Amino acid sequence: QVQLVESGGGLVQAGESLRLSCVVSGGNSRNYGMAWFRQAPGKERQFVAGITYGSNSTKYTDSVKGRFTISRDNAKNAVYLQMNSLKPEDTAVYYCAADRKGWRTTTLPVRSIYDYWGQGTQVTVSA
Repeated sequence: QVQLVESGGGLVQAGESLRLSCVVSGGNSRNYGMAWFRQAPGKERQFVAGITYGSNSTKYTDSVKGRFTISRDNAKNAVYLQMNSLKPEDTAVYYCAADRKGWRTTTLPVRSIYDYWGQGTQVTVSA
């Protein structure tokens, strides 16, 4: 049984940084494409960043480009989201997701391709 567990969320002020972590257990995570999505209250879950299994390709939603960085450590079965220069509009629950077909690049932002999801971690950015 594959499980994804996120950590690292919290309450910060605008301009500060957070680093989210997602650890995968129970599966061959080094072959998975991985992504971070977020969901603000009353809104749909949206793509934030994604990375293919070999780290050779990453994608970001426009609003986080230049501020967020996704990375992975396959030896630790982990994926990370470094978030800098945080803004109040970044406030949301952040979810980690895994795609068993980890080579796919163009579909990284597509929520429906992901096979596994974590429970989420809350990020709150105050003005």
